[in-house]
Amino acid sequence: METAHEQAQLWRQQATALLDVRPDLERGDEPFVRIMEAATPLKVGETLVIVAPFEPVPLYGVLGGRGFRHETVCLAPNEWVVRFTREEVPAGQ
Repeated sequence: METAHEQAQLWRQQATALLDVRPDLERGDEPFVRIMEAATPLKVGETLVIVAPFEPVPLYGVLGGRGFRHETVCLAPNEWVVRFTREEVPAGQ
């Protein structure tokens, strides 16, 4: 069985796109546009891995509505790693 750290490292290595949004948030910048720009072109089976300082619960619904499922690990109180995998491409995308 893999530890959370091993799982997160594997996700990072295998990611189609990887975004660490912690620096954006530390600067007071909103990373939503960057996240959507990274997610939109992904094909079925491709993944977007996001590293954030908190669990990005609102993204679950937003990206879920765009054909993604998510898996989450918490490595520390300020380090959450979420893998979004494209399962389908909704019409019009």
